[in-house]
Amino acid sequence: MDLKDLLDNGEQYLNKEVILNGWIRNHRDQKTFGFIDFSDGTTQEHLQIVYDEKLDNFEDIKKLLVGCAIQVEGKLIESKGNQKYEVEASKITLVGDCPSDYPIQPKRHTREFLREVAYLRPRTNLFQAVFRIRSVAAFAIHEYFQSHNYVYVHTPLITTADCEGSDQMFKITTLDLNNLPKKDGKVDMTKDLFNRLAFITGTGQLHGESFALAFKKIYTFGPTFRTENSNTKTHANEFWMIEPEIAFCNLDGLMDIEEEMLKYVVNYVLEKCPQEIEFCDKFVENGLKDKLNKLVNSKFVRITHHDVVDILNKADVNWEFTPTYDDDIQKEHEKYITEYFNGPVFITNWPKDIKAWYMKVNEDHKTVAAVDLEVPGAGELMGGSQREDDYDTLIKRAQELGVDVDTVDWFCNLRKYGGCYHSGFGMGFERLIIYLTGVENIRDVIPYPRTPGNCEY
Repeated sequence: MDLKDLLDNGEQYLNKEVILNGWIRNHRDQKTFGFIDFSDGTTQEHLQIVYDEKLDNFEDIKKLLVGCAIQVEGKLIESKGNQKYEVEASKITLVGDCPSDYPIQPKRHTREFLREVAYLRPRTNLFQAVFRIRSVAAFAIHEYFQSHNYVYVHTPLITTADCEGSDQMFKITTLDLNNLPKKDGKVDMTKDLFNRLAFITGTGQLHGESFALAFKKIYTFGPTFRTENSNTKTHANEFWMIEPEIAFCNLDGLMDIEEEMLKYVVNYVLEKCPQEIEFCDKFVENGLKDKLNKLVNSKFVRITHHDVVDILNKADVNWEFTPTYDDDIQKEHEKYITEYFNGPVFITNWPKDIKAWYMKVNEDHKTVAAVDLEVPGAGELMGGSQREDDYDTLIKRAQELGVDVDTVDWFCNLRKYGGCYHSGFGMGFERLIIYLTGVENIRDVIPYPRTPGNCEY
């Protein structure tokens, strides 16, 4: 049986025979008895296995090392130590041996070292907590949207649409790179599999919008890819995105949804992963639990980019980057503004020249109806906007920003055929897991990170 089921229902199985399969996390053998710290991965908790010389294979059991896979048969009893229960073994069988040079020994390892053995790091307490929280958070996201009448759309990973800029997307080809066909001095992409240049997607937004204008409310949740050569703690070349699109929704309505969804997911993780949150609070980020509970119970502030810059410029701070009305805000500004309001902050109405071509242009013709959510300790967590619903304005904006309109003509045509005002946002899933766990590096919240210079495993 699973260790989680056993420990959750201990009274039911007390003094009864049980069979468990899992791994040795630590082993202390004495002359006539021994203790095995046992885990099967179904719970953050471990179980102590007690055995003695009555076992037929006692001498063989004493030689078992950390990392071995074993089957344990025995009686669940009340523990004489710190745990509530332990198992008095009547039989221990070796299932998979493990040598003495096993890298994951029962001691603290640096996260940098564990990245070098990423295929083994899920066996550590830290990554058991991180990836179980990741799993539960993913389920919560689906549950929130499914319970609010959203349709889950699988948008394509291969695309020809230029949304975030083709220079940000990986190009794909079946052509022989050592013998490229040429036409007029350029590579002849008509000879490629799709007869044209194609990319691995950087967002599911454009295709998602087409479904939102049929189903009213949709969301995508899947991997996305960017070629950005950045080595920060929050950037990766492969990551997961949640991207809802909602028809008949303006910017205020979008912020309502963002706030409700985030609070739902955070509260769900707090309820379903208490042991993992306690572990992260103790060993990763002191005060994590209080931070998450505070977010769930807070009212998110809403303020324009212009007013944020006013606050920053009035602050008695020697900024490394001077805040201006025409530019993005920096990490130091994000930190200050969340501390200023003592909670999450929606920043709206951004300068149009620094935002994407598909965002709704406001009446001032200087800003767009965009919104970023800044949260304490993490900075930007979500980014969204009301989408431009006027065909002519959308085409003009695309041309102004150098977007190849021919690749997104179908997307623009949505404005012709029963279009309506609509909005959407994107949230990097790894950014959320960073916030939920306190683990500050994106390389440690995704199973196998893909970052510049790193594509191991």
